[in-house]
Order: sequence, then structure tokens, then C-alpha cells
Amino acid sequence: MSELTVTTSQIQGIAPVTVLHLKGHLHGPTEQELFEHARRANEGGAKHILLDMSELEVLASAGLRALQNIFKLFTPPSDLEEMRRPGSEPYKSPYLKLVCPNPQIYYILSITGFLQNIPLYNNMEDAENSF
Repeated sequence: MSELTVTTSQIQGIAPVTVLHLKGHLHGPTEQELFEHARRANEGGAKHILLDMSELEVLASAGLRALQNIFKLFTPPSDLEEMRRPGSEPYKSPYLKLVCPNPQIYYILSITGFLQNIPLYNNMEDAENSF
């Protein structure tokens, strides 16, 4: 079974962004590892996070749960409230963004509805410039 490797870098756009580079499998045994990296970044003051999925090979249901928890961690309560308000505009997170998933992972993110609220970019340059 392949594990998950998470490395961290920083980019400076209009706002500072923490980039988590994911490599391997995001599933039950590794979901907490990813969430802990995101939690430490958030506790360290990060307000924006970009998940680089270019080397992510597998995304299982537990990995989706980790993405949902990171979304909730980085989204202010007022934004979460606005999302739940009937008739409100579709919400796209300015805090959490994804980049470069392989076609299978893109398909999973798409059919599960994650891309309704989390922006996805096909290359790092566009992702970095989106913040």
C-alpha cells in the first residue's frame, strides 16, 4: 500500500499562500496526515491554501472527507453561513484551491460535487495567480 507524502511551500501573491504538495495515496490511513498539515498551517496563520495534486495517485472517500474538513477549517463561519442560505449565489472558495489532479481524480472531484465550491486549476501558474 502506498502512503502519502506531503511537502509544504509558500508563495506570495496578493496574499501569502501555503501550498501542500501531495504525492501518493489519499485514503483512510493517510487522511489525518493531510488534515494535520493543513491544521498546522492554519494555526500558523495561513488563510489561503493550495493543494497540489499533480503527484496524487489515489483519492478515496476518506480523502474526500479530508478535503471537506480542510474546506471547513479554512472557510470563515460567515462564508459557511452564506453558503447555506437559500437562494444565495453559488460559493467558490477564495481560501482553498486545487491544482493539477490526474483525470481519474478530476472525475471523482467532479461527480462528488467538490468542484462546485472549490476552484480547480490545470496548472500551477494559473492557481498561484488566482489568489
